[in-house]
Amino acid sequence: MSNSVFQVPYPINEPILSYAPGSSEKEEVLVTYAKMYNETIEVAMRIGNQDVKTGDTDSMQPPHDHKHKLGVYHKAAKNNIKDAIEASLEARKAWSQMPWESRASIFLKAAELVAGPYRARINAATMLAQSKTIHQAEIDAACEYIDFLRYNVSFMQEIYENQPENSPGIWNRLSYRPLEGFVYAVSPFNFTAIAGNLCASAAMMGNTVVWKPSDHQVFSANILMQIFKEAGLPDGVINMVFGDPEMITNTILESPDFAGIHYTGSTEVFRNIWGKIGSNIEKYRSYPRIVGETGGKDFIIAHPSSNTKEVATGIIRGAFEFQGQKCSAASRIYLPKSIAEEVIELVKADLKTIKMGSPENFENFVTAVIHKGAFDRLANAIEQVKKDNDAEIVAGGNYDDSKGYYIEPTVVVTSNPEYTTMKKELFGPLVTIYVYADKDWTETLKLIDKTSEYALTGAVYSQDRYALEEALNALENSAGNFYINDKPTGAAVGQQPFGGARGSGTNDKAGSAANLMRWVSPRLIKETFVPAKDYRYPFLG
Repeated sequence: MSNSVFQVPYPINEPILSYAPGSSEKEEVLVTYAKMYNETIEVAMRIGNQDVKTGDTDSMQPPHDHKHKLGVYHKAAKNNIKDAIEASLEARKAWSQMPWESRASIFLKAAELVAGPYRARINAATMLAQSKTIHQAEIDAACEYIDFLRYNVSFMQEIYENQPENSPGIWNRLSYRPLEGFVYAVSPFNFTAIAGNLCASAAMMGNTVVWKPSDHQVFSANILMQIFKEAGLPDGVINMVFGDPEMITNTILESPDFAGIHYTGSTEVFRNIWGKIGSNIEKYRSYPRIVGETGGKDFIIAHPSSNTKEVATGIIRGAFEFQGQKCSAASRIYLPKSIAEEVIELVKADLKTIKMGSPENFENFVTAVIHKGAFDRLANAIEQVKKDNDAEIVAGGNYDDSKGYYIEPTVVVTSNPEYTTMKKELFGPLVTIYVYADKDWTETLKLIDKTSEYALTGAVYSQDRYALEEALNALENSAGNFYINDKPTGAAVGQQPFGGARGSGTNDKAGSAANLMRWVSPRLIKETFVPAKDYRYPFLG
């Protein structure tokens, strides 16, 4: 029994390693990459204390080298999902009662494992599975995930310390119970850190989890599970399953013990899941928590006072890092006519210096998109632009899937602010520019607000403070994360809690205490030291 009030280590953001030529980290990650590339592995599901192999397998390939086989993973049948639910409910009996500081220790140890002995492995796995450059892998799989773990432990303590006021003779206190049941975590392919955080944040607060990673992230998800096990996470707290997402989700939502979903993925799928939860609402022991971060059609708008080089750099980094496969990636750009030509020429000049290929070659800034479906979607969009009269490709526009799913960074200029690629989320290295008349600055802000169903991230570039204030007010509901004179990507845990509204999700701000509050159910305890012995109040006198 705990008789101490503990203070967890104060978190700071994990330093980003440079991987510069001659550095030890560069040598280590390349050796690890080569070793993983040349191995063929078999990834089992993890259900309770069992590594589950069903014999129903699918293969894993690097998107930049799709004919090369990294291994296979086993897919679930419906009975496996039911087993995972039962394993989570059984584990909950002990896990929900574990002292919070012991849960904290497990996840703090996981952070140290990522920072140290697993750093090269988790980065190399992310380079292979998701075709991230080493810089993108480092800021995601290593640094951001370390930050999620350390900061969330600190936020957990902050939540538990939040207690109500007392009055004479009365002690009021809040206990923060885990949800009654289990949590379903559904994670995307694009961020290893998100995959690890969606399940770990709920588990940290005393919940048990059934976790379904993306089929295209199984290779690096497997490393996350290894880290959880080495950190001492008890069996059944996080159960990792793979397979048909509709079958898995439907089976999960049939359970009366379903207590919540922690989701990152497409808006369409999230809305469908929300509808199913609503249809099943009478089945559940309590109203499930629904937390989701979904799509984005993120903007950059430049004011005539903007620095053109800064705008061009924001477009290059915001639109093309990780092939634009970030929900926060810049995909629609609004440039004033007075500087548009200069900005576009600067972007084109930068693109001529960008190299594309395998992430194993550190000279490459761009690698492959995630799979054939993504490649086809983007190639079709490019071909449609070539046919349309109200849009033209001014840079890029080439693609090749003979070895990897390569889409050249592509810049489209349109005369139609309602053009398809200004509105539809493509999730790839294609950015569309609309040029507005300088005098239409205010109207263009209104145009940005009404063009997209999403409201995730956005950026404004300006040297005019009045213009910045006008943009902040006009675009108040257009982005959950708003950037001034910076690209709309790269939110840091503990600094820029992440999430958007409208079609972009529930805005529960991953990387903050607000998100962790969704995974607890507060119970108020009022204790009266000297109870009343007469029902009569003085007014009855």
